[in-house]
Amino acid sequence: MIKNYLKIAWRNLMKYKYISFINLFGLTVGLTCCLLIMTYIINELSYDRYNKNGENTYRVTRSFNNAEGVVSLTLSTVAPPFGYYFPTDFPEIKKMTRLIDNGTTPIKYKDKLLNESDVYFADENLFQVFTLDILKGDPKTALRDPFSVMLSEETARKYFGNEDPMNKVLRANSQFDIKVTGVYKGFPANSHMHPGMLVSFSTLNDPNVYGAENMRTNWGNNSFFTFFVLPDHFNPKNLIDRFPAFVDRRMDHKIYNGDLPSKYTKLGLQKLTDIHLYSHTDYEAEPNGDISRVYIFSIIALFILLIACINYMNLSTARSALRAREIGIRKVVGARKKELIFQFLSESVLVSWAAIIISFVLLYFSLPWLNNISKQNLNVQILLKWQILIPIFLTPFVVGILSGLYPALFMSSFQPVKTLKGLFKVGAGNISFRKVLVVAQFSISIILIITTIIVFQQLRYLQQTSLGYDKEHIITIPYNNFLNTSYEAFRNDLLKNSDIKDVARSSRIPTGRLLDAMGASTNAGDSLRPVTATIKYVASDYDFVPTYGIKIIAGRNFSRTYGTDTSNFLLNESAVSAVGWKSPAEAIGKDFKYGFIKGKVIGVMRDFHFESLRQKIVPFVLINPATSANQSFFNSLSLKVSGHNVAGTLAVVEKTWRQYLPEIPYQYTFLDENFANLYESEQRQGTLFTVFACIAIVIACLGLFGLSAFAITQRVKEIGVRRVLGAKVNTIVTLLSKDFLKLVLIASLIAFPVAWYAMSNWLEDFAYRTSIQWWVFILSAILALIVALGTISYHAIKAAVANPVTSLRSE
Repeated sequence: MIKNYLKIAWRNLMKYKYISFINLFGLTVGLTCCLLIMTYIINELSYDRYNKNGENTYRVTRSFNNAEGVVSLTLSTVAPPFGYYFPTDFPEIKKMTRLIDNGTTPIKYKDKLLNESDVYFADENLFQVFTLDILKGDPKTALRDPFSVMLSEETARKYFGNEDPMNKVLRANSQFDIKVTGVYKGFPANSHMHPGMLVSFSTLNDPNVYGAENMRTNWGNNSFFTFFVLPDHFNPKNLIDRFPAFVDRRMDHKIYNGDLPSKYTKLGLQKLTDIHLYSHTDYEAEPNGDISRVYIFSIIALFILLIACINYMNLSTARSALRAREIGIRKVVGARKKELIFQFLSESVLVSWAAIIISFVLLYFSLPWLNNISKQNLNVQILLKWQILIPIFLTPFVVGILSGLYPALFMSSFQPVKTLKGLFKVGAGNISFRKVLVVAQFSISIILIITTIIVFQQLRYLQQTSLGYDKEHIITIPYNNFLNTSYEAFRNDLLKNSDIKDVARSSRIPTGRLLDAMGASTNAGDSLRPVTATIKYVASDYDFVPTYGIKIIAGRNFSRTYGTDTSNFLLNESAVSAVGWKSPAEAIGKDFKYGFIKGKVIGVMRDFHFESLRQKIVPFVLINPATSANQSFFNSLSLKVSGHNVAGTLAVVEKTWRQYLPEIPYQYTFLDENFANLYESEQRQGTLFTVFACIAIVIACLGLFGLSAFAITQRVKEIGVRRVLGAKVNTIVTLLSKDFLKLVLIASLIAFPVAWYAMSNWLEDFAYRTSIQWWVFILSAILALIVALGTISYHAIKAAVANPVTSLRSE
């Protein structure tokens, strides 16, 4: 029986090749998009789940707030003394491990000298928390001794090639020798961090590296990733509720002028498997994903599949007149309604099976494109798990039944007497339902058009908004403290080249985050009063302001002429307001204390966007430790160049660098590249939106193309009569098109509020954003109307210019 159903289904599909092709093509494209997006989503949801203890592992976070309780900073890292006291104060912690990112580290082996950006210090029990394959060495002891290091397989190959790396010695930062004690298979792609070198945590106890005393007492260096493994079914809230008392008991109250520390800082826990999609702290090991993006692309996948299913329903019911006699004969010879329903469903399931088989082929060839856009390493193997293959196997049945159920019920209800006498006509109710489906298709398409336009508008806004500083032709280089004693000579040698305009040092550079803060105080009568607002700081030298073209609106910049400027300050406008001064001019000359530095405000900078436009401009101060013992503040070197001979200028910079720092690798980036990277995820999102919007429109138009062909075929005689009576071609085309265009207009009215609501929520992620303009909605509707009109016009014009005599003779 089933074989017979499938045979008849195949014959019908071959008989109506035109409709079958449109249905198959639409479903194939829809399912391919779904599989692509499913691959991306499954990968996003899989982050850190490779760890055996992943469900019970938590990361400690720390947030900071002012006296009013307003949170100013949230970090995924904590100070080292917390890790010192956690095991003793919380016995329910089964295991704890810590890591700290060492930043850019010069590593040398023989004649190889490279900058490594993924060097971490790691506890010896790291592998009891994170599940990694150890290729060489003993995971229990490899990170026990100071100055030992484990390398990822890729890093080991980079330095040693086919040599055995075990017990080889690397030179780190031109200061320390570290011995290779193990090799591990790199952290999987779906990990939220990817250390390439793991230096033993005990190395930090060396006084020349960090110092054991600092590990116990330095509450200010919040750079340590700290992970707990908790017992099964343990509620982490039990720990979180006890953290405030722990903070008050262990932290030095002098840090907060005798107040309880828990009033100003708070500890929290994040589940390891939630970090990638749900954590958006101010400092992460690597850029994370976003659960909202997963939801958005899931909805797009369902939208596209829904449009393809609507095509099937529309075209199947539209061609019902062609199969009316077949159904009538089958009923007369004894076919029951359920058998007819099963027959029609078998046809739709067969089309769905063909579509998903072709979709897997297209998936294989289109994944490289998705990887290129998403900057991920997705592959078909992600889908080759029984938990995923079973739903995929059931998909053709689900899609086939959903798309074929209404046509099956509709066609199986035909009355055989009317169909055999030729009295069958498609009912008004069926036509109305088809119109609803067309409206649904174009509503989805218009929503996607609007969202795509607004995403690119926001990207353009971000790129064109005045930042308040000049980002063009600025080269940035990681600063090394070996330059401290010879910096002025180094700078002067660079400035001898006329294409190098300015050279500056700073702790951070624009496009980065403002994470550093200390307490501030100002004059209140004869004493200093604390500033309640959080004021961030950047350590800079005399040349930072001119290098970046930052405008001073009151007072002056730091100057080498004034020796006291190493204890003076530059504030931005927001900091002036936060302190309570009425104007920038009023701030000039005022006593100001920031952290351990006491001096005067000598200048006020116009507010500028140091951070991404996702963040509001915050109060911050420039401090100048250029000639003091605190030059270790500096992390970056910035060079303003003319841009006339970039290659020649870079060669001069490299030559000068190697002259002063022969043991430190030369590495540079352009600031405008950093700026572009800030919005890379939005750029990728906009590209994907554009592609999926175009696919949705193409599928919708395919359905409209087939539907208009059937609608116009049913009006052939009417068109002939109108032509005989003198109707012009343009009049007939307008007549045939207007009904469909009305549906597109209705779809626009439905799509407008939905798109406005969705994009209003999306734009809230940006502190500075474009406005949603009315013309975007009108333009989207016009684009949809033009596409729909172009789709319908082919059949309309063809029918209008046909010989009316032939039309009137047709049966």
